[in-house]
Amino acid sequence: MASYRILVINPGSTSTKISVFEDSVELFRKNLQHSPEELNQFKELIDQFDFRKQIIENELKEHSISLSSLDIIIARGGLIRPVKSGIYKINQKMLSDLLNPSIWGRSHASNLGAFIAKSMADEIGIPTYIVDPVTVDEMEDVARISGVPEIKRQSIFHALNIRSIARKTAQKIGKPLEECNLVAAHMGGGIGIAAIHKGRIVDDNNALLGMGPFSPQRAGSLPLHGIIDLCYSGKYSKKELERKLLKQSGLMGYLGTDDGIKIEQEIENGNKEYENIFFAMAYQISKEIGAYATVLKGKVDAIFLTGGLATSKRLTHWIIERTGFISPTYIFPGEEEMEALAEAGLRVLQKKETPKDYL
Repeated sequence: MASYRILVINPGSTSTKISVFEDSVELFRKNLQHSPEELNQFKELIDQFDFRKQIIENELKEHSISLSSLDIIIARGGLIRPVKSGIYKINQKMLSDLLNPSIWGRSHASNLGAFIAKSMADEIGIPTYIVDPVTVDEMEDVARISGVPEIKRQSIFHALNIRSIARKTAQKIGKPLEECNLVAAHMGGGIGIAAIHKGRIVDDNNALLGMGPFSPQRAGSLPLHGIIDLCYSGKYSKKELERKLLKQSGLMGYLGTDDGIKIEQEIENGNKEYENIFFAMAYQISKEIGAYATVLKGKVDAIFLTGGLATSKRLTHWIIERTGFISPTYIFPGEEEMEALAEAGLRVLQKKETPKDYL
């Protein structure tokens, strides 16, 4: 059987992760960090394109990986229009939408992945795709109704990692994903909870500025009177309040840190304030998992916990204590975005999955 070489590109706000795989074997991985001084010279996100592309190419040369040796380039998907889950060809329509701020009202570094991947792939005439972007939307219509006609619930969540771990969970329970009912909890800087019905993600909490539990950085669902008071307090502009709720709330707001290891150390040393807040986050995650079990009418084959915080035995124990009655729970610590992207590329090359057109 032919072997394939796959380049994976995953841009973040302060870093660019790259990996090269030979089939399913990772040859090397590099997390290229970018200092504020390096990034502040660029006025717009897209202005970072040449800078990030060049350091990727330099890193490949350092590891003696020539572009001509690659068979496919796979990038993390950015803020495109809502799509069904799957693998998407990077085309001009997608690139235009990634430059259109009116679609989501904000931009994200992951948008750069498609531009860099297509530019490099076009140079050598190989295919390039994105996989399960954060804007995957398979929500049922009833799940979009918020309670206020002017506000519609939107689907933004950790689709790439959740879909990848859903496949692994299905393997563990011995059923095809298309026959599984699962509740997913991705626990990172933001916490995404999702209901998966017969392989389709029919509801999620919008882990960016939506609903659900508070997280290491984000506020989660809040009492509305408190939000109204903050909006009219005169303390914050719209941009400042958005940053507070997105980056300076949750564990960061209460404890001044979002470092799970430091928080665990403080708890071990008897710090009750740290324990109470960490426990409260577990309590809220558990409530949300229970809520999403009702989406599946209680017919849940498994719950899975993933993301960086899933490495905490204390946190996962607290969650399972409250949700264990629903179904078995599987823990997949960390995130597997690079592996998930590479696996998708391999499925395309082996003709096990057909890429979709972005329309």
